[in-house]
Amino acid sequence: MEVNQKNLTATFSLKRALIPILIGLAFSAYSIYASDFDMSQLKNVSFSIPYLILAVVMMSIRDLAYIIRIRFLTEKKLGWKDAFQVIMLWEFSSAVTPTMVGGSAFAVYFLNKEGFNWGKSTGIVMITAMLDELFYIVAVAVSLLILGNSLFSFGDIFGFNPKTYFYIGYSIIIFLTLTILLVVLINPAGTKNVLIKIFSFKWLKKWQHNAERFGNELIETSKELRGKSVWYWLKAFFITTFSWTARFLVLNCLILALNPDISVDFLQQLKIYAEQLVMWVIMLVSPTPGASGVAEIAFSAFFKDYFPENSHAAVAVLWRAISYYPYLILGLLVLPVWVAKVERIILKNLTKKKKHDNEKQN
Repeated sequence: MEVNQKNLTATFSLKRALIPILIGLAFSAYSIYASDFDMSQLKNVSFSIPYLILAVVMMSIRDLAYIIRIRFLTEKKLGWKDAFQVIMLWEFSSAVTPTMVGGSAFAVYFLNKEGFNWGKSTGIVMITAMLDELFYIVAVAVSLLILGNSLFSFGDIFGFNPKTYFYIGYSIIIFLTLTILLVVLINPAGTKNVLIKIFSFKWLKKWQHNAERFGNELIETSKELRGKSVWYWLKAFFITTFSWTARFLVLNCLILALNPDISVDFLQQLKIYAEQLVMWVIMLVSPTPGASGVAEIAFSAFFKDYFPENSHAAVAVLWRAISYYPYLILGLLVLPVWVAKVERIILKNLTKKKKHDNEKQN
């Protein structure tokens, strides 16, 4: 019993969590320093308090929609409190790992510890990823249809032509979406066979049974998902669209809060929204924790013209203070509570097993 608890505590110790946080903050601090950060530049800016509050509300709505979605995909087997903890830890993991890695692997682990088997946990996480990518594909297509090439009105970023860079990233996202469809929904049996072949190598042989069990669990999850109605998938996609739209509208609200000259005209706001879609591709391949440093630099490159001169770096800090830094704090608060809860569950299950074994022997 002690071994399991100690392993879990060691895996998610606060000391280990603090290392990537400090690395990420260091990258952020350097990028801000390199951009001649001057918070005093905001003193002469007229703030719109309602829009600032609305920016925070949008981020809260985004999190609430994520919680609703994970409960929906788990058929409400996760309670509100458990769903909140999983989402906060998921976001925390994304914030402290390189963006190209993300928090999905951790999310599978969190769901498994909440009582879902590995195949089910993996299936749920991959479906959320597919829904996220599908939203992005549709949102970009609609934006390009309405805005055309005016979406790429900025110059080179990090030495790259953003239009070329964007289309490469967009193609990769389409490929990943199709891959998830194939792995989880179309041919999970093929996925199982590939895993069994991989784990048939001598140095992986001892895990082959686990790989086969995982494959069977994935097939069962796939059967459940394929049996869902069209309405089920539309609801899941609607919740996803709602959450991502709220997330991107944070910046729209921030720009409206700090620049009274910006119009609330639909096309103007859509352009700001769509430019974030382009910036997101650049952040997606960042090697730093939570895209720290890269996000601040990209923000200044994309949106500096929307703010008073020399204030864009200060605004980038404000944007990250709403959309990124809170997850570091919430993650550190939720992590020890969640670990303690899981340890109690492990202890309870081991006690039950021991009691059951004793009864069988008697």
